Formats: sequence, C-alpha cells, structure tokens
Amino acid sequence: MRRGAARVRRGAVLSAALLALLAAGCGSRLPESEFTGRPTGPEQPADTSPLHVGIITSETSPVGGDAFTGPRDGAKAYFERLNARGGIDGRKVEVHTCDDGGTGVGNNECVHKLVDERKVVALVATTTLDYEGAPLVAEAGVPDIGGQPIGPAYDTYPHLYSVYGSLAPRKGGKAGWDGKQYGGTEIYRYFKREHGARTAAVVSYNQAASAGYAQLITRGLKAEGYKVVTEQVDLALPNFRAVAADLKEQGADLVFDAIDTHGNAQLCKAMDQVGTRVTAKVTNAQNWNSDVAEVYKDSPRCRNALWVTGSSRNFQDPDSAAAKEFRAAMKGADRLSQWQLEGWAAAMWFADAAKSCAGSGVTRECVDAYMRRGEPYDADGLLIPVVFEQRERPPATRRTCLSVARWQDGRGWVTQGGDMNANCFEVPQLPYEQ
Repeated sequence: MRRGAARVRRGAVLSAALLALLAAGCGSRLPESEFTGRPTGPEQPADTSPLHVGIITSETSPVGGDAFTGPRDGAKAYFERLNARGGIDGRKVEVHTCDDGGTGVGNNECVHKLVDERKVVALVATTTLDYEGAPLVAEAGVPDIGGQPIGPAYDTYPHLYSVYGSLAPRKGGKAGWDGKQYGGTEIYRYFKREHGARTAAVVSYNQAASAGYAQLITRGLKAEGYKVVTEQVDLALPNFRAVAADLKEQGADLVFDAIDTHGNAQLCKAMDQVGTRVTAKVTNAQNWNSDVAEVYKDSPRCRNALWVTGSSRNFQDPDSAAAKEFRAAMKGADRLSQWQLEGWAAAMWFADAAKSCAGSGVTRECVDAYMRRGEPYDADGLLIPVVFEQRERPPATRRTCLSVARWQDGRGWVTQGGDMNANCFEVPQLPYEQ
C-alpha cells in the first residue's frame, strides 16, 4: 500500500506523557527546564540554531571524479531550497560534506570528523566506495538516511537506512541473513512479460567485483527461464568488438552489464560497428543521467536501445510535480541524474523526520525513531515506498515494483511500463554475498 510522508509525532507525545506521569507520581514541582535544559512559557525564545547534517561521498575515488557525487549534489540542492523557504521550523540546515577518497581509512576519518567533531544530527545521502566507518556510525546512534547501498553496510548495521529499504535484521556482525543478502528477479520478469525476451547476454570484466555482480545477474536470468550468454573482457585491454560480434551470432535479445560507463560506451560503439541489434541494452540507476547523447555519440543505434531500471521515479517525468521541482532546483547543473534525484529524496526524508520532532527538539534519537517507525516512505512520490523491517528469516518471494525508462533521441529518458507503483511482480528472492 502506498502512503505519503506522514509526520508522525507518537514518540514526542509519549515522552511528554511519561514525564507528566512521573512528575505527578513523585510530587515534583520542578519546571520543565530542569528536564529539557530550555526555559518554558511565553518567554521561551524560538530555537533558531542551525541543524547540522553530514554527507560522506567518495568524490575522489579510483573509479572517477563524478561517479559518486550525484546523491550529494541532489541533497545539497534540496537543503538550499529548504533554507530559502525558512528551513525547518525556522532552523536552517547546515551541510557538512566530507570526501573519503574511496578508501576505508578516509571513510573512518570522515565519520570521526562529522559524527564526533561536527556532532551532526544525521548523515544524509551517503555514497561511498568503502563504508568502513559504518560500525562507528551505528555505535554512535547516528541515523544515516537515504544512503546508496554500494556495499553490505546497510543490510548489516542498525541506524543505517538505505534509500531502497531493507528487511534484514541489521544487528551488526554478518550482513543480511548469516552473511547472505537477497535480491529479486523483477527486472528480468519485466522484459520477458513486456517484450518476450528469451536470450540475454551478461558482459563483465575479468575483475572480482564485476565478475561477482555478473554472476548475480546470470542467476536471476536463469531463474526466469532465460538462455544466458556470458561475455568477459580484459579490464586492461578489453576487446569489445569481439564481444559485439558474438552477441550478434548468439542472437541476444537483451544485454546486461557489470562494467563502467566508459566500458558501456565502448561496447555500444562496437555493437553499432558490427551491426548487433538488441531489444534492450539494460543499465542501472548509476548510469541514468542526461548526458547519454554525448557519452554514446558514436553509437546512435545502441544509444536508442538503452533502457534503465530502478526504484525511483524517472527524473524526467513530465507529470510529477515533485520531479519538476527537482529539475527546477537543479537547473544550473551541468547534467541531471537519477542519483541526484535520490539524494534529493534522502534530504527530504531527513527534513520530514526532523519536522516530526516538533516540541521535543531535533535529536539523533528523535530522527532515528521516525526512520524506524515501521511505515512506508515515498518522498512525495519520488520513491517506490521504502520499508524497513527486521525479519529473522529472508522472504522466499516478494512483491516488488520497478521504475523503467528508455532513452530516445530528442526526448531523453521516457518512462516505460506505466507508473512504477503499478509495475509490480511477485518474484523469488535469490541469495548473494558481497
């Protein structure tokens, strides 16, 4: 069931009621300021001090300068617009960013700087290659809101809330359920249902992370009954032309990949050169951006066969008021991307959590209580409703919804498959390890 971003204040009401009962039972006549540290009554001044939030990004990671910056930029744009409209109950949000360099050491340094020194009330839109500081964030009880789950941290530790949700116990120790995380086959089910696809190719590098992700894709495709063609290229000297020729020979309907944007552009170029035609060249939300025409300028046929899937509303959706507001706020950006929109949604999530603390004060504990209240969140319709539960056992199947878009020259990313909240499937959940 889809629900809006409810402004829940149950925690604040309960705390106030509990204090009242204790005061009555003990005969206390102490003023409220003895409990809260703030004066009471009409003379109480409004708290206008800034709310401090932190954003950790692997801006200078080995995989490229702009690979992980989208969520940060989207979150900053949201907070700038929020502050221009008065902030949260008159309090501006002060954003502290930290570049961890894509290393575990750098990540720990960022966590120490933001959590211990800056005393941020929350982290927002975390996007890091190596989230080594996650145990420290969890130990400090700092809510980490709307992060990108590049590694297993968001299925491992409490107080960490991925932008895509989680059903794992998240008690520390092993990720997911005894070291195994689970993912569904909805992407493959969609292309089989909508386009009758039966043969799919999976392209990866001869590198551990790439090969591991390719194996996960392959397992999901086989579970949906596809014939799967696997292609692996040398990371240092990739021969994409040979791969493209084999894809043509095998008659692949779909091409999935576990390679970077540059590699995808080279693969598409080779596919155009040898005349490989496919129903869809499928990529992921990280590559869902507005510079497709430039990146794939040498492969017009393949470029117009690019499809993307995700769990958030197409940033180019012409009918969504929330997406229009995002685009207006990002008008001066060099490019727009889906990760920027998801960072924007993460910042909105924090703002809604902070607004729920009215009367009790915006604290880490109050914000965290909002995050784990057990209700779906959709960021004004930008996210497929996100749920956090702590299930002791993984589900065998799950109803999962999917956002789908296709690139078309002159139009950009065009939504496919209808509204994302109705484009849903009951699919098996398959285990994997990171």
